[in-house]
Amino acid sequence: MVTSSGNDIITLFANFLSVITVAICFILKIPQILTILKVGNAKGINIIALLMELSSYTIMMSYNYRSGYAILSYLEYPIILIQEIILIVCVLYYKDMLNITSLAGASVYFLTAASFLLGMVPLGLLAFLVPLCTPIGASSKVVQLYEILRTRNSESVSVLTWFISAFTNFTRVFTICVESMDLTLLLNFTINTFLSSSVMIAAYWFKHPKRD
Repeated sequence: MVTSSGNDIITLFANFLSVITVAICFILKIPQILTILKVGNAKGINIIALLMELSSYTIMMSYNYRSGYAILSYLEYPIILIQEIILIVCVLYYKDMLNITSLAGASVYFLTAASFLLGMVPLGLLAFLVPLCTPIGASSKVVQLYEILRTRNSESVSVLTWFISAFTNFTRVFTICVESMDLTLLLNFTINTFLSSSVMIAAYWFKHPKRD
């Protein structure tokens, strides 16, 4: 009876964290989007890194959806995806890269995402792709971390965005432990928690670079 009650409390807390995670994901990319719109350019933002993030989020959302996991355990993915797409459009616009090539790439992306979600692609293939999301997502974060350490300047980097990223990844480690113990997902979120925290710390440390 005590064990059952304890499990109920843990599950309730996990659900609470899921709700908090989903709620704050509504603003994950907003600080970066607002910064681009404010300064009127996208200098220092790597479009390849953004596309890597987009592919990672898409695969993870599709895998969770097709696996039949509780919607609260991955609802942040569609929310982040919408923001990521808006961010990519902003970057393409300010880099003068909105052209036929980018439109063709967008078409390929949406067709691929639809095939993932609608079951046209075997779940086994998605399960194979999920582990690749870890190096893909990690690589984009490593590139950003290296850029901050190289330039010793993070004035254009949003500490809030990276704090949210670290926090949401950490909460997912807990909720997955409670709900599914999916080792693939646990590895992904643990690594991303560490890297997002590293970028956040570096961004805070170099937020006000010394001037000669």
